[in-house]
Amino acid sequence: MSDKPIRKVFTGWHMTAILVGFFAVVITVNFTMARIAMSTFGGKVVENSYVASQHYNVWLARAEAQDRLGWTPKISLDAGRHVRVEVRKDGRPLTGLHVAATASHPLGRTAPSVLRFEAVEDGAWRSVEPLAVGRQRLDISVAKGSDEARYRIDLQ
Repeated sequence: MSDKPIRKVFTGWHMTAILVGFFAVVITVNFTMARIAMSTFGGKVVENSYVASQHYNVWLARAEAQDRLGWTPKISLDAGRHVRVEVRKDGRPLTGLHVAATASHPLGRTAPSVLRFEAVEDGAWRSVEPLAVGRQRLDISVAKGSDEARYRIDLQ
């Protein structure tokens, strides 16, 4: 017998199997990630990003004006899933407000719904309609005379 070790030859078939396996893994991961991304993204954020950029300074000015109002919102859900909005300034509740809100799924899975509000005790406002079950994004507008503040909050 010979004491020479047996050498296995690396052939073109071995290299082909390695390349096919490598690209199969890469393609599988890419398709999986694309499927996950498409199932969680509800659509576009703005219709036209160029047009939206033209309004950026107006939005900044509106945000600064809202900050100068000094209003502090407290937004919550009660046991019946009604939205409760309370706005305070210097620790005291503001009265004489007009409150409106739109509720929508953050990823656009459901159509937006408009919430109407009625005044309740302590200067708070309560939605007439209950909020749909599940995660919801609220776009709330609070106005008093010519002053207006807008708030966005996600509720579970």
